[in-house]
Amino acid sequence: MTSEIHCDSLWHGADIVTMRDGKYHVISNGAIAVRDGKIVWIGEQASMPVMAAAKTMQFDGGIVTPGLIDCHTHLVFGGNRSGEFEQRLNGVSYAEIAAQGGGIISTVKATRDAEETQLLEQALFRLRPLLAEGVTCVEIKSGYGLTPQSELKMLRVARQLGEQLPVEVKTTCLAAHALPPEYAGRADDYIDLVCQTIIPEAAAAGLADAVDAFCEHLAFSPAQVERVFKAAEKAGLPVKLHAEQLSALSGSALAARYHALSADHLEYATAEDAAAMAASGTVAVLLPGAYYLLRETQCPPVDLFRKHGVTMAIASDANPGTSPALSLRLMINMACTLFRLTPEEALAGVTLHAAKALGLQASHGSLETGKVADFVHWPLARPAELAYWLGGQLPCTVIFRGEVRQ
Repeated sequence: MTSEIHCDSLWHGADIVTMRDGKYHVISNGAIAVRDGKIVWIGEQASMPVMAAAKTMQFDGGIVTPGLIDCHTHLVFGGNRSGEFEQRLNGVSYAEIAAQGGGIISTVKATRDAEETQLLEQALFRLRPLLAEGVTCVEIKSGYGLTPQSELKMLRVARQLGEQLPVEVKTTCLAAHALPPEYAGRADDYIDLVCQTIIPEAAAAGLADAVDAFCEHLAFSPAQVERVFKAAEKAGLPVKLHAEQLSALSGSALAARYHALSADHLEYATAEDAAAMAASGTVAVLLPGAYYLLRETQCPPVDLFRKHGVTMAIASDANPGTSPALSLRLMINMACTLFRLTPEEALAGVTLHAAKALGLQASHGSLETGKVADFVHWPLARPAELAYWLGGQLPCTVIFRGEVRQ
């Protein structure tokens, strides 16, 4: 006789879009058994073994997908820059706005001036819409403090978000985001501060899960970024990189040499970058929100990534300046319409491949036995509808670690 499977909950009555291996791999009329927040059995209901479930939940049709993962955000910051957005649309140049004290420096000032409670309240406002659309895991970067005190403050707030809301939060130290005004003309000195103080203190306090940097002519050079990577390596933290957004500096190839979890943006990535990323397993994180808001015309080389077998993820890049995006599902649509990803590639980009961009592919991102029981029920007929519907908020039921999220 087949022994019973004991579980805390049994979920059935819908088609399951497992996203195993980054493909739909749909289980028609499937069932999921959950114990201690993890999947202990998944398959067709017709072939299900005997279950001893504490509770059984039945869906009325529709589809179930893995919980969505937003693997690149800047959700913690002070103030906002909607006024600058309006100025730009009224013909004021970015240089003029910067000369008025605007741009990233205005966000840095507002973030430094804000108390942790203020930053937390503002970040909760931004995070809740993402959760309402099925996000169960989110990465949050620092990078608007640019002092040891303010960077650690941002990372503490990010950790608090994961304590206050039912979502898994991964934090990234992005102190090498921009040059603070007090270090004007002394970029190497600021990188010293990042490497010798900010990264070690963030690691020692357990506030950072990874380290990121911005490799660009208006930020930091590849040589400076490499110093940041070495400091991260010494602190035992994996690295990520903002690379090739505005120009080709081979930052993504540098990231690949350090086995970076991801290189992000990548509009100007080359064939050499793609080959290096493929060889190292570095994920290409595409950020269509920033591409859209900046009215860019250079698309990321998606065909090169496909040719070389580079894993592609998608994220909101939620930030005050270039991507004030509060909908990951809208990013799925934009990835399809602007970057020509298929709906299957786009869904993989916010599930399994986004998990890989955070180093979580063994436990998150697909519906398989042994993985975390984070999944979403949608009253939809096909997974492509997640990319198809433009705007609005699709109704959904989010299950986080095996429990319905309220």
